[in-house]
Order: sequence, then C-alpha cells, then structure tokens
Amino acid sequence: MTDKNKRKADIIAVAKAANVSPSTVSRTFNHPELVNPATRKKITRAVERLGYIRNRTAQVMHGRRSATIGLIVPTIDHAIFAEVIQSFSDAVDAAGFTLLIASHGYDLEREHAMMRKLLEHRVDGIALIGLEHSEASFQLIEQQGIPAIAIWNHDEDSAMSCVGANNIQAGRLAAEHLLELGHREIGLIFPSVAGNDRAAGRLNGALAALRKQGVNVRETWRSEAPYSIAQAKLAALDLLGSETRPGALLCGNDVIAHGALFAAQNLGLRVPDDLSIIGIGDFKGSEDIEPGLTTIRIPAQSIGQIAGERFAQIITEGDENIFRFCCDLACVVRGTTAAV
Repeated sequence: MTDKNKRKADIIAVAKAANVSPSTVSRTFNHPELVNPATRKKITRAVERLGYIRNRTAQVMHGRRSATIGLIVPTIDHAIFAEVIQSFSDAVDAAGFTLLIASHGYDLEREHAMMRKLLEHRVDGIALIGLEHSEASFQLIEQQGIPAIAIWNHDEDSAMSCVGANNIQAGRLAAEHLLELGHREIGLIFPSVAGNDRAAGRLNGALAALRKQGVNVRETWRSEAPYSIAQAKLAALDLLGSETRPGALLCGNDVIAHGALFAAQNLGLRVPDDLSIIGIGDFKGSEDIEPGLTTIRIPAQSIGQIAGERFAQIITEGDENIFRFCCDLACVVRGTTAAV
C-alpha cells in the first residue's frame, strides 16, 4: 500500500474526530433522519476535514443498496433532454440517490452495452428514454430483476413503468394547429425514426391528422434532419429553396424548428407572413428567439420530477407494480405561425 493510501481516512478516524461511535457515522450516511442534527453536524465537519469517502463497493458486497441510479439517454449534446435530466436528477438526489448518466447516440445496441456497464457498477435501477429498446435490453432487465422506468414516452400498455407524453398526440396537435390556420401546403422536417419512438409517434400523429383533412405531403416537402440546428438549417434551405415551396413547416422538435427559422430568414422569407413554422417540445430558448416559436409544449420538468420521485420510491419500497403516468400537452401559439 502506498503512503498516499495509508493516509486516507476511514470510518474509525471520522468517528474518533467527531467523538462518536463508528455505527453513528454509518447511520448518519444511511439513515440521517435517525441521528440528532447536532451530531450530524459534528460528523459532517469531521468528514470534510478528513476528506473521508465511504466505500460503496463494500456496502454492495454486503447486500445493501448502492444508492445509485443509471440513466441512459440518446444524447447529452443538445437541450432536448437537458431539462428532464436535471429535474430527474434533482428528484432522485432528494431521495438520497446519485445519478450515473450514459449516452448511446441513438444506437440501441450501444444502449444495451451502456446498460451492462451500469449494471456492473451495481446501480439500483435503470432509467431509459422512450419505450423502444432492443430485445437484448429488455431481456437483461428481466434477467437481472432490476427496477426500470421509461421517461419521455407514455403507453398505457407498456411493459415497464413509464412517465411521459403521448407523442402521437403531440404530432397531431401540431398538424391540427396549422390546419386550423388554413394551411394545406405543409412540409415536414423530422429526425430519423430508427430507434426513436418519440419521433416516430410524432410523425405518425401528424400524418394521420393531415390525411384526415385530405392533405397529402409532397415527397419533395419531406426532409430528415438530426438534432442539430446547423443541419436542420441545411435541410430547410434545400426544401425551401426549390421552385415550389410549402406555406408551412411542421418540425419534429424545437431544435429542428430553430434551424428552419434561420433558413427561412437566410432566404429572405418573412415568418410567419411567407412561411409558418411550428415545433414540438417548447425547449428553453423557443420563447426568446425572434419571432417566438409556436410549439407543442411537453412538460419536461414535470416529467423528470414525477419520474424521479416515483422511481426512487419504487426502488426503496421494492414496489414491483408497473407505474404509468401521462402528462398533458398544450399548443403554445407565438409568432411563427399565422393564418393563410
């Protein structure tokens, strides 16, 4: 053992510095509500002074919870999931859990690999984005008997607990808003639906609403863009730069809608006079751009908070019942849409 390792404080040193028993130190970490506040304060000061870090691995080896939750998201590169991740993290932190985050880049095979790595760290539960995952991932969750929850999507028949929105309804609401304004020449810019049930649901909902009113979207008015403002702008420039262009764009999320707005402005189009644009999500910044983006609000903060609070409860209480919660959606009308 190196001199550096020898100098690391252990629970005995903390107890001695705080003039309490080692069991009281342990209780302060695991059940702080059972320890006198003044005693907790003394122990906290001793922990900070000595730089003590408790050994979670040893706790897990003795059959105790690791007090960690694994969250696997498609991306942390954009604002799409930032709000839901933050509120989920705050909720599980308040319940005494630490969040470990991994990203799979919209690759469900990589998601399965990330899940295995988190399970190697003995997380107490796995949180995933959406309800579309590989069969191997579902099988691993069942084999390990670990609590799991899906965030962002809701399905009343889901095989696992879920907290989220009905994305089919989100797409339908966006299309219905444009139709109510009299638009019939409508273009679509969506992300790839491969491994992305959120995008697939929104696209299917929008197309169903348009077909119901006899509106068929031209193939040349359909485009695909990833979760990137820059690439969405390029896709919109190509779509809007053709000889005939739509009078409205329905975008699969606010990130793409931002890119479409910048493309329209680059082409000298007046929004909403020459072109209406609607997004889905109502992410931070959508209200502040000029003009403010009309969008379908998905309550990300509420979704994250409800999912975090309920998941912590499921893990702590060992509740094996499937929990499903669907959040309400709303069409937020701002400055990027107008009647024909």
